[in-house]
Amino acid sequence: METESEPYIRLATLRQLHQVVADLNTARSLADTLQAVADGVIAGLGFDLSAVNLVRPDGDLVVAAVGGSAGAEALMAGRVGSRCSWERRLSMGDRWGDLRFIPYSEGWVLDDDDVPQWHTSGPAPRFPDEWHPMDRLFAPLYAAGASGGELIGVISVDKPRNGRRPGAWGREALQVYAFHAAVAIGNARLRGNMQRALLRLEREQQALRASEESFRQAFEYAPSGMAIAEMGGDQHGRLLRTNDALCRLLGRPASAMRRFSFSDLVHPEDIGTLLRTSAEGGRAELRLARRDGSYVWVSLRNSVVADAADGPRFLLTHVEDIEERKRHELQLAHRASHDSLTGLPNSAELRARLAARLCATPPRPGGGYDEEAASPGGAGAGGVYVDAAGHLHGFDDFECFGTPPPAESVPFDGHVHTIPPNEDSNADDGHKGLAVLFCDLDGFKSINDRFGHHAGDAVLIEVARRLTNGVREGDTVARLGGDEFVVLADGLGRADAQDLAVRLRNAITPPIRVDGRAVRVGASFGIGWAGCGMSAEEVLHSADQRMYIEKRSRSKERRRAG
Repeated sequence: METESEPYIRLATLRQLHQVVADLNTARSLADTLQAVADGVIAGLGFDLSAVNLVRPDGDLVVAAVGGSAGAEALMAGRVGSRCSWERRLSMGDRWGDLRFIPYSEGWVLDDDDVPQWHTSGPAPRFPDEWHPMDRLFAPLYAAGASGGELIGVISVDKPRNGRRPGAWGREALQVYAFHAAVAIGNARLRGNMQRALLRLEREQQALRASEESFRQAFEYAPSGMAIAEMGGDQHGRLLRTNDALCRLLGRPASAMRRFSFSDLVHPEDIGTLLRTSAEGGRAELRLARRDGSYVWVSLRNSVVADAADGPRFLLTHVEDIEERKRHELQLAHRASHDSLTGLPNSAELRARLAARLCATPPRPGGGYDEEAASPGGAGAGGVYVDAAGHLHGFDDFECFGTPPPAESVPFDGHVHTIPPNEDSNADDGHKGLAVLFCDLDGFKSINDRFGHHAGDAVLIEVARRLTNGVREGDTVARLGGDEFVVLADGLGRADAQDLAVRLRNAITPPIRVDGRAVRVGASFGIGWAGCGMSAEEVLHSADQRMYIEKRSRSKERRRAG
C-alpha cells in the first residue's frame, strides 16, 4: 500500500479488498472460511504473515489458521493462548480505531506470556514509521461485525511488504476486512448449523420430532433472515414461513409475508438477478422492499430441501442484511475517486469521465464521416452517420428505431461522437461541443508561503465551492492537483465557453476570508475541446497549453494575488 494518497493505488487496493471479501463467502466450511480469512490478509492487504486466533467455548483463543508462511504455520497452528493474556494485549498499545498496535518499545513485556507468536528481535527503526520485527498489530473480530459485540477472534498481522507501519488508508482497509471476516465466520457457523439440521431431518427419521424442533429453533432464532418457499406448482415461490429476523428487516408481520413471494418484494431492476438464483446453491445480492416503500440491500442464498421419495419440496433461503457493507463500499469508492480536501472528483475520476465520452473514431474535418471507419473492417465496424446538428453517430440495426435509415447513411452503432468546433476560424459557427476549461490559480503560492498551508487549503476549498456554484448541473468540476482545476461543460459553443471562463474568473477573484484576513487569488483559464479520436491526456494537455498561453498574454497587473 505504498503512496496511499495516489488514487490509482487506492483503486487497486479497493479491487483487491473486494476480491478477498468476496472469496470469504465462497468457503464451504468454517475451517475453509478461517483459512480464507488468513490468506485474504496476504492477498489483499499487503502483509506477508497473518494468523486467525479463534475464541474457543472455554474462552481461550486457539490459532485456527495461518497464512503466508509454512514455517509459522508449523510453529503456531493449534496452539492456545489464554483469554487473560489476550485481553492484556488488546488493552495495551495504540488504538487505531478498532485495531490495536503495540510498538516494539512496549511489547517486550509480552515476550514471556502464553500467546503463540513468531516475533524476532531486530535493530531499531531507521525512520519513524518503519516496521520493527517486534511490532504487533491486532484486528479484533466481533460478533455481528460491530465493536460492541462479543469477541469471537483476533487477526494478527506482521511483515508489511512495504516495510512501514500502515497509514490511514491501510488501517481503514484492515478494519473493513476484519468487519467482513467476522461476518463471514458467523455466517459459516450459521451455515454449518443449518446443514447439520437439514442432515438430521434426512438421516434421523426415527427422531423426526426432535429434528424438527432443532430446525425450528435454528430457523426462528437465526440472527439473519430466513424464509421457506414453495417449489413447483401454481404457488411456486410463495413464502410459506419467515423468521422474526426477516420480518424485522422488512418491517412486515409474518402473516403479511405469507401473501408474497420474493418476486413481489424485489426491486424491479433486480428481478432478473432473482430469477437466476432459483437453482440449488444460488446466491445473489439484490434489493428487497420494506413496508415503508424503501429498499434494503440483502444477500440471498438458496438451498433446495428435498424428500428422498418425492424430490424437491421447498426452498430454504438465507437473507443477510448487507446494507452496511454496501454503504462502506460506496464510501471507499467515493474516497478513491474524489479529492479528500475539496470533495471534487480527482484526477483519476476526471480522466475516466472524459474517456467515457471519447472513442477512437476521428470525425472528418468539416463534417461527414470517416469512410474507413464506416467500412466493415474499420474502427466503426457497423458504420457511422452525421445528424443535422453535426454529431457523428454509428448504428448496427436502424430498424429498432422504427424508421428506415437515410438513403445515404450506413447502419447505426448507437454512439454519439464528440466533435470539436472548427479551430481554423475565429468566428463562432454555432457548433456545440464538449469544452474543457483548464484553470490555474494566480498568486496561490504566495498565500501558502506567507500564511501557511492551512490558509492555502482554505483558499482551495473556497475556490472549489465558487467553481461548482458557477457551472450548470451535469457539468464536472474536478481538482487535477495542487492549484489546478478542470471544468467539463458539454453543449457549449466557442463564445459560450469564453463567457463561462470569464464568469468563473470573476467568481474566483473576490477576496476570500481566511482566519480573519482577506486574501485574493486570480485565475488563468485555457479552453480546450474534446473530440473523438483524441485521448483524455491529449485533451487535457491541449487545454493546459492554452492556459499557459493565456497566462503569458495577460499582464501581471491583471493577475490578482493574495
